[in-house]
Amino acid sequence: MRERELLSLSGLDFRGVTSDTPTVGTMSSFMYYLLPAVGGYTLTSLYLLKNPHILHKKKQPAFHCTHISHRGGSGERIESTMEAFTHAVKVGTEMLELDCHMTRDGYLIVSHDDNLLRQTGQDVSISSTNFEELPLYKDRLEVTFYAGRYSTGSDRKFALLEDVFRTFPRIPINIEVSDLVKKYDREDITVWASVASGIMKECRKVNSSMPYMFTEMRGLQLLLLYYTGLLPFVPLGESFLQYYLPQVINRTYIPDSAILRNRLVISLIEKLTLRKGLFQHLKDRGIQIHLFVCNEEQDIEAAFAAGATGVMTDYPTLLSNYLRRHKQRT
Repeated sequence: MRERELLSLSGLDFRGVTSDTPTVGTMSSFMYYLLPAVGGYTLTSLYLLKNPHILHKKKQPAFHCTHISHRGGSGERIESTMEAFTHAVKVGTEMLELDCHMTRDGYLIVSHDDNLLRQTGQDVSISSTNFEELPLYKDRLEVTFYAGRYSTGSDRKFALLEDVFRTFPRIPINIEVSDLVKKYDREDITVWASVASGIMKECRKVNSSMPYMFTEMRGLQLLLLYYTGLLPFVPLGESFLQYYLPQVINRTYIPDSAILRNRLVISLIEKLTLRKGLFQHLKDRGIQIHLFVCNEEQDIEAAFAAGATGVMTDYPTLLSNYLRRHKQRT
């Protein structure tokens, strides 16, 4: 009796636990409600992941691309020239990927870089140079996404975006901000494409009705939604997901970033991003998935095996031949 009184005074009951400590019964009650809730959420999420049509209307884009030429096919002709674009379309590309910069006198030039040292050997920028003063491309240019490989061509002039639009009026194109899209009546077949959220915001201000791709930040949010089970419940405005096929990094493409030169990091990225369940869900919602830059047949094969709807390459002839053989096999 004396021991029980002492325990009571110290805040403990006679069984040796504090009166404020949750009992086993309380914990059991909590788990009784929690487990069914978590289980119900998980089952609902999985069901909607496989059946997105229940909550979302499938996107109906004006075009579907399996074959995309990176910089017009920079492995077979000098990148981003009219010769490169013409060659890529001739061998069967369904979409041209390109970048633009404006000259000092207001011309939109097709070029990946603003500074022209890599492409021309001259340390000048497009933004500080008049159109007529732009230097020519080098006669032999290294392919950025295929280390040690070079391309050549007879056309070494920088192309005007307006000439590309005029020459290929119905070929879909990836692009950043340009009011020429509306002028040439190609809003349905031109994609706002930028990894930078700020640039994409400007693109959407120019024309909010055009299809657009996931930015880098939105891509990370997409993965977070997928792994938390929230993705099936969330509407998506984007129509395209475009990003690196991880296995090309440190093989055909050598990144500048030290982090990306770590094999373990690339392996982790591959395991986190190449998820067939994620890709299938996006495809069922009408979102196209393009993996790049695939410059060897093994990478093209891997991209389609992962669930990509399209592949971006510097070698349009290589991709066309692969697609032709694959079609014959099936």
